[in-house]
Amino acid sequence: MTAQTRPEAPRGSLVSLAVAAREFGVSIKTVRRRISDGTVHGYLVGRLIRVDLEELRERMLVEIPTRKRLDR
Repeated sequence: MTAQTRPEAPRGSLVSLAVAAREFGVSIKTVRRRISDGTVHGYLVGRLIRVDLEELRERMLVEIPTRKRLDR
């Protein structure tokens, strides 16, 4: 029998994909894609997938850079 390693416990609160999607104004499918592409971690709790809201805030919210305007 091989031993399974457990991932490090998330820092924030785990929420369902529906709650996470609602919080960020995106679809559940978008949250699933972010898990799939490695942007955020997904956690199985029994048969349910959960995500860490704090991790989502850190990784999904990206500031749009603005071009500095030169005054002449």
